[in-house]
Amino acid sequence: MKISLDWLRDYVDTELSADEIGDILSNLGFPIESTEQVGDDTMLDVEVTSNRGDCLGHIGIARELAAATGKEMKIPAIDLSESDQEAKSMVQVKIHEPALCNRYTARVIEGVKVGPSPKWMQKRLETIGVRSINNIVDVTNYVMMETGQPTHAFEYDEIGGQTIIVRRAANGEQLISIDETQCKLNEAMLVIADEKNPIAMAGVMGGLDSEVSDATTTVLLEAAHFEPVTIRSTARKLVLQSEASFRFERHVDTENIDWASARCAQLMAETGGGTVAKGIVDAWPEQRERNTIEMRLSRMNALLGIKIPLDKVLSIFTSLGFSPEMKNDDRIICTPPSWRHDLHREADLIEEAARCYGYDNIPVEPKIHIEVARPNLREKTAGKVRSFLNGAGFYESINVSFIDAKTAEQFCEQTPEQHLSVADVSQKNLNLLRQNLIGSLILVMQSNYNVGNRPCRLFELANTFISDANHKPGQLPNEHTRIGLVMDDDFRVLRGVTEELVQSIALNSTLEFKPASFKWAQTGAQILIDGEVLGIAGLLNADTAAQFDLDKQVVAAAELDFDLLLTKAGAIPAAQPIPRFPAIVRDLSLIVDEPVQWAQITSVVQDKAPAELEQIDFGGLYRGKPIADGKKSITVSLRFRDEQGTLRHETVDGFEGAILSGLTDTLGAELRTA
Repeated sequence: MKISLDWLRDYVDTELSADEIGDILSNLGFPIESTEQVGDDTMLDVEVTSNRGDCLGHIGIARELAAATGKEMKIPAIDLSESDQEAKSMVQVKIHEPALCNRYTARVIEGVKVGPSPKWMQKRLETIGVRSINNIVDVTNYVMMETGQPTHAFEYDEIGGQTIIVRRAANGEQLISIDETQCKLNEAMLVIADEKNPIAMAGVMGGLDSEVSDATTTVLLEAAHFEPVTIRSTARKLVLQSEASFRFERHVDTENIDWASARCAQLMAETGGGTVAKGIVDAWPEQRERNTIEMRLSRMNALLGIKIPLDKVLSIFTSLGFSPEMKNDDRIICTPPSWRHDLHREADLIEEAARCYGYDNIPVEPKIHIEVARPNLREKTAGKVRSFLNGAGFYESINVSFIDAKTAEQFCEQTPEQHLSVADVSQKNLNLLRQNLIGSLILVMQSNYNVGNRPCRLFELANTFISDANHKPGQLPNEHTRIGLVMDDDFRVLRGVTEELVQSIALNSTLEFKPASFKWAQTGAQILIDGEVLGIAGLLNADTAAQFDLDKQVVAAAELDFDLLLTKAGAIPAAQPIPRFPAIVRDLSLIVDEPVQWAQITSVVQDKAPAELEQIDFGGLYRGKPIADGKKSITVSLRFRDEQGTLRHETVDGFEGAILSGLTDTLGAELRTA
């Protein structure tokens, strides 16, 4: 924001030099990027942060300077000489999109003579780098640079039906801007239109057809408030950046629009010799009340580490226009002025007190003391998960928390309509908060396959967001931290990884896989830990895999509840003596019907086995010749050990026979001999 020093002194009576003013503004959070002598004036280029749209005008900077120096502000007086002709009889204003245009005002100035601006106005505008055009356009630029409120002058006679309509553009509409750019409009853009066509892009730039020319005698003056995001997106889409759009993107002072309009009309009448029509056409659909903010002195002192005197705090807030009131010895109630849209909470007031009191008054220790904190159980467990999975060949994936409707439909129990979503995102199809991690990881696997990264093993440790069935607006979703796994390998490999991962964290816990069905899985399982549901696992079915171009390979996926796993973590492993006596391992190759599941086999084995059975392992699966159709061969590895002495093979033969008999009677299993 370029500031003229002579112009600034119109509002603050100060003899401070440009360097002194620059130091004050820099200490207030407005550093000076450069200073330049322009004729007998000085230009200061002030850096203004995006949340301080109120300081994109000389009056805004003057307020800060006055508050810091204790000087009074001198706001120009408005003295409009109006005609008897009512402005309401000359123009109508209709706002079709009140959410995008909260206020629109119109004034009419008749009998103007377009010509050069006064030398004093040209000089001030040129000092801050604004080219003089004519007295009418220069006045709109002057008031914008004075107040931060953009205004626009239309050729009144070019407005069809003398009616201003604030509406969305229609897809395919076109408008030639005043810089002769051909603009193709769409329904996401806000326009100012008459009864027939658009005449300006709201908050960005006016149209060429309604531009003020040398032949103009009657001007319609616009001063309005537009929704910042709409202006920003339109300006970027059309590649039309302007001083007006820059300010609308950072908010303007809605309540002072009338004053800015009157100031502009007064200067137009003075420089153009016109007469201002009586009154103003003011469309203001919703006048919003200003909220109060409460600040605790104790909180301020604790946060800043210093104690600012109460009278100093009250003086600062009064000079900034916050209207402070003491509620009790510790609490101050403030009502931020209309131009300070960036103040919402206690911390904002504390920041204002600190910057105006002076950051250099906050003591700095000569040494920084850092206390090293030991990682907590959650951090340790997350580290173990990452280390284990890295060792198992998995790469960690970090994804955004949003998915598209297609992915949600495939992998989530709730429909896309039941997901929490956002309206405005950079990628308009990714607007649903994800309810699981598998969908995101499948998309990452698809991307890796597209560029030839195979084989592919991925995991993610992140939050999911699930809303209740009776979710209310403003209610936060249920967040759960989960571990997602995907790999292009068989289900039993994924099961092995999952079992080892859980056993490395939840010592002495019992893990169980129970058959379950999911819409994305051809084979699925529910994973239980000590009887509680830990997660799910499965193989992608053909339809789901085809939708993500993964139908030419086997893809297994799992998702575990990290929070539940965390409750099982932290146990100290118990040392066990090395077995004194050797074990005997027997492998049984069983031919069973295709529907028979591994869980059924282990259940029968455990039921028939003696106490000497130490472990059951899956040995392998085979289908094909000489196994008959509808059958499969499963190898079961059994390990026996007697803690009291050495087992004899004859004894184990008896154990094996009892187990095989049980499998035959219960599941119809046959011992494979070839």
